[in-house]
Amino acid sequence: MRQMARTLTLSMVFASVVAAQGVVEATALTGRPLYRPEPAAAARQRMETQLDEATRAVAQTPSNADSIIWLGRRTAYLGRFREAIAIFTSGVRAHPADARMYRHRGHRYLTTRQLDSAIADFSTAYELTRGQPDQVEPDGQPNARNIPTSTLQGNIRYHLGLAYFLKGEFAKALPIYRADFAASRGNADMTVATSHWLWMTLRRLGRDREAEAVLAPITASMDVIENGAYHRLLLLYKGELTEAAALGSFGSDGSLENITTAFGVANWHLVHGRTAQADALLDRIVGGTSQWASFGYLAAEADVARRGGR
Repeated sequence: MRQMARTLTLSMVFASVVAAQGVVEATALTGRPLYRPEPAAAARQRMETQLDEATRAVAQTPSNADSIIWLGRRTAYLGRFREAIAIFTSGVRAHPADARMYRHRGHRYLTTRQLDSAIADFSTAYELTRGQPDQVEPDGQPNARNIPTSTLQGNIRYHLGLAYFLKGEFAKALPIYRADFAASRGNADMTVATSHWLWMTLRRLGRDREAEAVLAPITASMDVIENGAYHRLLLLYKGELTEAAALGSFGSDGSLENITTAFGVANWHLVHGRTAQADALLDRIVGGTSQWASFGYLAAEADVARRGGR
């Protein structure tokens, strides 16, 4: 699963925030509390059924690594991110050489804005998988074709690069994204996701000519299954799509894909020196609350925090 485009695919169905209950799951990089998101009723019923199944599996085989991972993932899908971190921590204790435990805990450290802890986990996972065969990573919520589009090592690299990007450590993110880009060939979804972050990283570093080279192989005809937002953004960067077409219905609904594209467009304005347009979009993104678990929101929040915003 690639995220930003699917950083929390289930967050596309999140309808509100449980402000009434006051369940704080994280503190934003800007300092405000972030409340546990509440799924829409139909989605919640499905997710709770899946969580019940995962709970029973752990009860039957408490030391099984796969059972622990799925319990943590299903718990996180319901917005219970800190509880999920505790589950993955138990998995790390039981299976300290299993890179998957660090990969999934690192994801939820990102969600809860614990960036240094995320970097530590992804770095450990990176070392544990170095020189090992890669493996397809199963999706928690399969895409329309029921075809997984990412791998364990790809997700480790992708999230590690993102963590560095969020901290503004672009020089550290760059070699990670370059390695991920090299490994993504032949997989359109992985290619567009990594190309997007690689392009942004290079532009933040002022390496504009190298950034433009990243766009050369991107075409409108690529067979992208689920990372359509990244694909559209890359076409925008190439000048083959308008800003309005890239943004789509942003502002009319709070879907994850629209948050992803909104951040990409804001970044596009920023690296071209259009600060006012960038800031306006960033403020619109972080002004909402229901999508704070998405990477697009998190990246926007990081930029707002760096400029001393809300």
